[in-house]
Amino acid sequence: MAGKGLKSLTEAMKALSIASQPCRALPMRQSSSLSSRPSMASVATPPAANITRSVSEPWQPSMSTNTTANLDNVARAAKVLTPNSIANVPVTVYSFPELEPRSLESYSARHLHLPLRRDILHLAVIYEGDSTRRGMASTKTRYEVHGSHRKMSPQKGTGNARRGTRQSPLMKGGGKTFGPKPRDFSTKLNKKVYDLAWRTALSYRYKRGELIVTEDGLDLPLPNDFLWLAGGGKLSRELEDGYVRKWVHEFMTSLNWGKEAGRTTFITGDKRPNLYTGFELAGAEGRALELWDVDVKDLLETGRIVIERSALKEMIKDHQSDLVTRVAVQGLRQKGPKLGEVLVRAPRN
Repeated sequence: MAGKGLKSLTEAMKALSIASQPCRALPMRQSSSLSSRPSMASVATPPAANITRSVSEPWQPSMSTNTTANLDNVARAAKVLTPNSIANVPVTVYSFPELEPRSLESYSARHLHLPLRRDILHLAVIYEGDSTRRGMASTKTRYEVHGSHRKMSPQKGTGNARRGTRQSPLMKGGGKTFGPKPRDFSTKLNKKVYDLAWRTALSYRYKRGELIVTEDGLDLPLPNDFLWLAGGGKLSRELEDGYVRKWVHEFMTSLNWGKEAGRTTFITGDKRPNLYTGFELAGAEGRALELWDVDVKDLLETGRIVIERSALKEMIKDHQSDLVTRVAVQGLRQKGPKLGEVLVRAPRN
């Protein structure tokens, strides 16, 4: 029995030593059918092209190593050319009212090509609305109502209800309980978020083709004969207003900028007499605003924005606090992207 146990133990140790060897040392048996097949490591001869392929069958190119590398390069190039990687965008400056291209300028994508952020625009519009609320509603308390503060009747013995002074809120003409008082409705908003909302609104208009930049000196070209008669006092006020109102309506309709097209907002650096007077009389066709009087809401309300070149540059310059810094590095501060770099300018006649 002891000999049989020792023999079994020896065979088990031999099997264990064979199992512990690497795979290449293990004895492998291959059949004749498997040995005749080429291994996966060997280079296979590419099949001949199927020249008898049917026309209805779609063509599928072979995915070789070079083809895969080329597709990877194309994918990288497509990723680089995404809209988020655009550095600069072109802006055409037109003459007014001819609307002929006069120059082509370059603006940073961080100025006029930002993605639409409805949440930031909403915060800016609410912030502006809260800031414009005056909060002047005011009522008088019982201590502010004029009159004597003596007790109107004795506490007991009259048979009537108990009454105090005439200024009591229970009495007609008395004070107001918990009435409104002048207060400040304004809320707070980070300046960088507010400036980002300005450029987001401009970018929204630019992407939709609704931002029209003109040369400086934007004004309505009223006829010279009318200006001469109006300047000489030969027309009544009603006749002048009626003519200007009709002329502005026809002018805006010819450009497809009027009431039917959603109205137009004109923005200038300072007040122009013909432009501002014309839209005061024909407010249904559009409106004219000075640069200091413009808010983010004004950039989103009407159908399009017509703005002077200098006013646009000043607007962007005043609202790029998130692009500049006050921290000086080696004595220099980040000034932000360039504004309106001229690329092409049309010759003057």
